[in-house]
Amino acid sequence: MTAIQPDNLGVVEGRLRPCPASPNCVCSFDTDREHGIPPLTFSDSPEAAMERLRQTVKAMPRTRLVVDAAGYLHVEFRSLILRFVDDVEFLVDAETRMIHVRSASRLGYSDLGVNRRRIEAIRKAFAAGS
Repeated sequence: MTAIQPDNLGVVEGRLRPCPASPNCVCSFDTDREHGIPPLTFSDSPEAAMERLRQTVKAMPRTRLVVDAAGYLHVEFRSLILRFVDDVEFLVDAETRMIHVRSASRLGYSDLGVNRRRIEAIRKAFAAGS
């Protein structure tokens, strides 16, 4: 199942875009309980943290790195059976030593918590790699 890449991705005024009203998205810039999630944190250099993050997501199954720019990653994750695509974005804030995250399903309304669980799995693997 192929879905057209959404037009609500990327960085606007130094921030990842907020989640839509649907419960199939989490974002570290959102503050409500349903969509908000803490950013990743790091203590090494921003460049080393990004390389560790890059390796972390590349090691995960059914991923495709779409954009790898200075301080920003966009990765597609595809579900095993129905091949649904989720867009996951990472934005480094070197000053605060945080990596902001946004994970959103392209299709459907509810994701049954898949995006939140994915970010928490990435957080755990990222921290283990430091």
